[in-house]
Amino acid sequence: MKLGIDSFAAVQGQQGEPSTPDQRTETIENLLTRIELMEEVGLDVFGLGEHHRPEYLDSSPLIILAAAAARTSKIELLSAVTVLSAQDPVRVFQQLATLDIISKGRAGLVAGRGSFSEAFPLFGLNFQDYDDLFEEKLELLLQLRAQEKMTWEGRFRPALTGQGIYPRPYQPEVPIYVGVGGTPASFARAGRLGLPLMIAIIGGQTHRFKPLVDMYYRAGIEAGQPREKLKVAVHSLGFIAEDSQLAHEQFFPGYAKTFTQIGKERGWGGAVTRQSYESQADQMGALVVGNPEEVADKIVRHSRALGGLTEFRLHMNVAHLSHEQLSSAIRLLGEEVAPIVRDKLGTPRKKVAGRVSV
Repeated sequence: MKLGIDSFAAVQGQQGEPSTPDQRTETIENLLTRIELMEEVGLDVFGLGEHHRPEYLDSSPLIILAAAAARTSKIELLSAVTVLSAQDPVRVFQQLATLDIISKGRAGLVAGRGSFSEAFPLFGLNFQDYDDLFEEKLELLLQLRAQEKMTWEGRFRPALTGQGIYPRPYQPEVPIYVGVGGTPASFARAGRLGLPLMIAIIGGQTHRFKPLVDMYYRAGIEAGQPREKLKVAVHSLGFIAEDSQLAHEQFFPGYAKTFTQIGKERGWGGAVTRQSYESQADQMGALVVGNPEEVADKIVRHSRALGGLTEFRLHMNVAHLSHEQLSSAIRLLGEEVAPIVRDKLGTPRKKVAGRVSV
């Protein structure tokens, strides 16, 4: 199983407020430094989100990933989500192919609809077309990956009449995942298309996603997709510190602040309480917070609960953590958590930074 990290390019401490030029450059530099550290400690993959809000700097994640590609040589670099419904698939594919060339075949993309709606009015789109936009644009993106010259017509973009789409990527088939939350139709669509599945599990109990994962596999097999193409990855929120109590003390305040604000925006209700947090952070809950052994055990439980994962990505910076706290957690994930997880799941050993690691 691949292990990695998903992140936002979030300006520390900002929430709905504009940042200064110095804050913006420091945020990006710190993020790139952490990606270098991820590679150093032997993590497999990094994913970057997409937002169009004042506290984030990742409206163009593939550009940031290209900067990371120039500073790394092994780690896979993917969008944690590309809000495909709000973008032109031709331009997305061109940027993805360019990243793949710069990184020499380490690029990929999670196509999703995003968890915020700002991109739709920004690009002149109707949020009521949410599902139709995504379905049509995903179909086009996959065709662009498969063939160099395109003849195509749809509702939401001018027709293609035999134009060549360039550049072509480094990989014969650059990875495209489908990002999903809890909508059954999304799981079934990914299966029918034979695309790897990236499940964002940000709340509830992980094992409750098992029927949806089973649906994904059934849909793929019924559509005639080879079983080896059907892969399940998970994105979960969490944090790691040397001491379990310290991990919770550092993660909870920022987590509560973020999700209380999101709850107000979406009409979910009141503030996140410590009690509600602890119900998410217990053995069955979705949050992956604790010391290295606890985090490793929970990743293994997540994998087994869903019938085996091909990839797990931990998302930590929803909690307004400092660069130093995030860097420490990255080191713990690569050097202490990963060996436990890979031993328990039987992943072969690999060489990392001049030494054998797991």
